[in-house]
Amino acid sequence: MLRKVVALLCSLLWLLMLPQGSYASLPSTTAIKDPRILLRNALPIDNPEIRLVQHTLEGMPKEAKMKRWSSLRKGIKEVETTLTEKREVILNAVNPLKRDEATQAYDQLVAFLPQLEQAIEKKKRLDVPPLVAEALEYVTTIEEDMVQRFPFSVPQEYRHLPQLKGRAVVELETNKGTMKLVLDGYNAPVNAGQFADLVRQGFYDGLEFNRADEGFYVQAGDPPGPEDGYVDPRTGKIRTVPMEIRIPGQTLPIYGKTLAEAGYDRVLPVLPFSAYGTVAMAHSYDNPNGGSSQFFLYLFESDLTPAGLNLMDGNYSVFGYMIEGEEVLRSLRLGDRILHAKLIEGAENLELPPSLTPLESPPL
Repeated sequence: MLRKVVALLCSLLWLLMLPQGSYASLPSTTAIKDPRILLRNALPIDNPEIRLVQHTLEGMPKEAKMKRWSSLRKGIKEVETTLTEKREVILNAVNPLKRDEATQAYDQLVAFLPQLEQAIEKKKRLDVPPLVAEALEYVTTIEEDMVQRFPFSVPQEYRHLPQLKGRAVVELETNKGTMKLVLDGYNAPVNAGQFADLVRQGFYDGLEFNRADEGFYVQAGDPPGPEDGYVDPRTGKIRTVPMEIRIPGQTLPIYGKTLAEAGYDRVLPVLPFSAYGTVAMAHSYDNPNGGSSQFFLYLFESDLTPAGLNLMDGNYSVFGYMIEGEEVLRSLRLGDRILHAKLIEGAENLELPPSLTPLESPPL
């Protein structure tokens, strides 16, 4: 209840800060809270056919909850027809190096859909969501295999920093249990690369959650000693990363500025703060480009906060989402500890510039 009250107050405060006459320009869509949906939407691909399949399936759990059986029957038929008639259009958009994997996932999806169709025909409301989730795993594989190349070059002034040229999965083991985080380098390669590199080095092992506000965030990454970030042994200085936020319609993220400073204060980022367990880089209030090693997991539930109506979007660099371990995250408190952080997928996407490679690399 307290979280909802705080959410409402934040929304009202945000509205009061808007210039007169701005209300008509506010986002009208409902916030997407599912991190897997957000990650699919954030892939740098352009194939309307597979997106139609994806979005139709994603809407089915809500329709099942509301018992919209005629709409569900229409939706499943549309998905099956699209997959039958647009097979080559979809598979021809796949990276040739991933064609075999994508084709296998495609065939598995087609073979699986009759189970979902049967659940809809028999009006098995509780069976629809898990079946949809399984179908979407195949869709995710196909969409990930459509990425042909990394979509942009990081500006020259940040190329001395690690970059994650794709995605990676981090297993974060804490004293309360284990979580899995997906790092999205397609939309925040520098911030995701910084985090992935520190995980690779074992930097986070043993560190406490040093800041926490129950129902809002938990933060970790402050090393022992006087410094509050990662000190690069080559320079003896804290290695920092800039603000890095991509907005829809632009290939290159906005660097070095908050969205308000860049003139996009009411634009929803590609990676928004709308999912429980959003992962973002922490920075001091007066230096948005001073992020280093401290990161936070967002706990705010946006029941009363419409998409684009919070004070976080555009002010911090989101670089991933928690996809497993929600109960673990709910249990974390100030003083809890990260036992071990490990890159379990996507380590090959971490690109270290030459200035960072001469020292012997720690094991992944």
